[in-house]
Amino acid sequence: MKWYKSHTLIFLFVGTFVFSQSKTTQFLKPSDTLNTARRNAVVISEASLASLTLMGLNELWYSDYPRSSFQTINDSDEWLQMDKFGHVFSSYQLGRLGAHTLNWAGVSEKDQLLYGATLGLGFLTAVEVLDGFSAEWGFSWTDMAANAAGTGLYVGQDLLWKEQRILLKYSFHTTSLAKQRPNKLGDGFFEEFLKDYNGQTYWLSANINSFIKSEKVPNWLNVAFGYGAEGLLTGEPNDSLFIDQNRIRQYYLSLDIDLSRIKTNSHFLKTIFDVLNVIKIPFPALELNSKGHLKMHYFYF
Repeated sequence: MKWYKSHTLIFLFVGTFVFSQSKTTQFLKPSDTLNTARRNAVVISEASLASLTLMGLNELWYSDYPRSSFQTINDSDEWLQMDKFGHVFSSYQLGRLGAHTLNWAGVSEKDQLLYGATLGLGFLTAVEVLDGFSAEWGFSWTDMAANAAGTGLYVGQDLLWKEQRILLKYSFHTTSLAKQRPNKLGDGFFEEFLKDYNGQTYWLSANINSFIKSEKVPNWLNVAFGYGAEGLLTGEPNDSLFIDQNRIRQYYLSLDIDLSRIKTNSHFLKTIFDVLNVIKIPFPALELNSKGHLKMHYFYF
């Protein structure tokens, strides 16, 4: 499955949630007890949006390609696994959004995890099945493993610590490679933001104070570990059409800000911070690549 199909859904869910809550500050405040009206609104909205998205994908995306009997593929070695990190990210963020919307409705913590945090895994499984009936792709078990990892990262931390000490974040910068293959890597900023693996970086952003409890460290300060790649013009490492690919893995060390830990009494700001917390805050970063080269970025995003 191309992960950017689910990544687009994240922005649809986020936009709908923020827009629906932007009318009054009081409406943004999570309910202390079960609010049936809110819960029903969340369930109906998410189920409707997910169903419409799946039907839209089926008609607008898959209809352009031949259908087939159900098939599986092994794409574990493609794109230096950047697409798998995209699946982990999508599953984690959709699950986080699902849990937070149920928290807003006053649903119990157990049900938040059971029915909210599994939103990403459920939706991505449905899309993966659609891939399985497409002659162009196929059902990928490594995609499913990545989807499960994203959900597990959220649920596991909540069960272990009752909080998200380690966030999964995303950053992006444009690259010159997209212009060489706009049909695969995107044409224009928004498409490249979703498709150009060369400009994407995925981050594990860990809150320092959650682990070392130091009064000298701001509660919102995180240390971030990133993974990216460059030289990717195609998924296959030995594609005969692109024999000069210089495929490189990149590992990053940087700082970050957990916006959800910034203290404010404004429920509107809390919602905005929660939405923006999917993006890694630009900071200086140290890069080590798979060729052993070390590089300092004074401002990386």
